[in-house]
Amino acid sequence: MTYDALYPYLTECAAEAARVARGVSADRLDDRTHCPDWNVRALVNHWVLYTSHGLEHRALRKPLSEELTARDFTADAGWAEAYAAQLDRAVAAWADPSVWEGEIDLGLATMPAVELAGMIIKETAVHGWDVAVATGQEFRISTGAARLVLEVVEKHGDLYRQYDGFAAPVPVPENAPVFERALASSGRDPRQGPPGHRISRRTDRI
Repeated sequence: MTYDALYPYLTECAAEAARVARGVSADRLDDRTHCPDWNVRALVNHWVLYTSHGLEHRALRKPLSEELTARDFTADAGWAEAYAAQLDRAVAAWADPSVWEGEIDLGLATMPAVELAGMIIKETAVHGWDVAVATGQEFRISTGAARLVLEVVEKHGDLYRQYDGFAAPVPVPENAPVFERALASSGRDPRQGPPGHRISRRTDRI
């Protein structure tokens, strides 16, 4: 994976995440989701924190502050527009190819920046799909972006499952669309919803 290959998918998934966020109405925030013990508000807060603020902070090699990790982003009626603006800042922070070089300190370990970027793109798309499903929307990405998500899910699936970040893979037809195969590999049922899925507060903190 390289900057030239990944950056277009980063911008694509961020734009789709912003579109889905704008489609979440205030009256859906307390709805249940397919993630046990997580309503839409909790899911959105997790999504916003790690795929926009976390994305920018990783590019800048800065840890997230306690204020950010504790914030209820949805308490602001304009949270979706704020999320879109923060996504733009995060994407801009990764626009410099040099940011994709070297390692990023994750606290207990380090990871190549380019690999971590791929994982955050996956988070943006997969949790974007989670939010979309929970609010009666669709999360749409290109086949190329979907292939990247599938690659990341398959490469890191065992790690996510170790910390309950993914459920067991869901069977889908071999000729299913690539994004459906990626979702299924992460333990989500792309056609019926993934009631057994769990979000891990540990493995998602990338």
